[in-house]
Amino acid sequence: MATIRDVAKLAEVSVSTVSLALSNPGRVSQKTLERIREAVQTVGYVVDPLAQSLARGRSRMIGFVVGNVGNPFFGDIRRELENYAIDHDHFVLITDSSGKPDRERALVEHLSGLKVAGLALAPSGHDQAYVDFVQSIKMPTVCFDQKVAGIDRDFVGSDNRLAGAMLTEHLLQLGHRRIAFITGPAHMHTASERLRGFMETMSSAGVEVNPSFIVDGQFTRSAGYEAAMRLLVQPERPTAIIGANNAVALAALQAMQELGFNCPDDISLAMIDDVQWSSVITPRITMVIQDTLKLGGIIARRILHRVMSPEGAADPAEDFVLSPKFVPGNSCKRI
Repeated sequence: MATIRDVAKLAEVSVSTVSLALSNPGRVSQKTLERIREAVQTVGYVVDPLAQSLARGRSRMIGFVVGNVGNPFFGDIRRELENYAIDHDHFVLITDSSGKPDRERALVEHLSGLKVAGLALAPSGHDQAYVDFVQSIKMPTVCFDQKVAGIDRDFVGSDNRLAGAMLTEHLLQLGHRRIAFITGPAHMHTASERLRGFMETMSSAGVEVNPSFIVDGQFTRSAGYEAAMRLLVQPERPTAIIGANNAVALAALQAMQELGFNCPDDISLAMIDDVQWSSVITPRITMVIQDTLKLGGIIARRILHRVMSPEGAADPAEDFVLSPKFVPGNSCKRI
């Protein structure tokens, strides 16, 4: 098996120059770098990433910790992060916390043991112990999606209050007043902000919200289905339902169909976040979507900036909040 000494001998440079060229090519002249790369190809030398990690004190891996790797929202962000990381000689290691803070902590500690260079984290906790844990992470960390008070890290996310407000305003303009909202867990930033956007918009329009029209769907398909059923069997059911995420909205559509209601003729439906194959779902659901490509790009640039430069590592934490986009469908009807 070829060694770094074989490369150095063929390229007629020192072992330390070869090591520098492989770990930080920008610090070696272009002529020397080309000679070393030709020697690497000739002798068939393969870089040992573990050895490099031990030498630098960190690897070229970026940890990616989210609550559900199967969620297309996280998949799009991961793809953008991975593309940017590869362009900068880093790689993404994907893990799934299942939304459990204890599992997330174990994963982060394991990634730290692997000497990952940085961490992209979608937080799953919210109490003080959780905040203290995230604050204690030594590696450069960018949080995204869920904003947690007290965590002094870069945050990248969407304006969730605006997302809730946009759909509510759309339904109000169509004449709806009995609008229901299937929300998510109260402790989650995305859920509370989306509900706040709904409540504030209804209040600004002078429309009183029926308390029984606010139901908790836990951001899951099963809980969303139960919440929708509770709404649909009320004596005075809503004329429109907003799903605070795609899972509860699709569950609501299923409940409507099972009870024999037509969407939108009987009940209008709108949701936050897109789903795969949304264009073939009947009816095509009106929604507000997050720009996952831009979110992923910002996360990638911010974390690599902190990883690759001392100045970046010392930068104060910043929030990057993007406006969502309204995408009309045919699931909402004027009344």
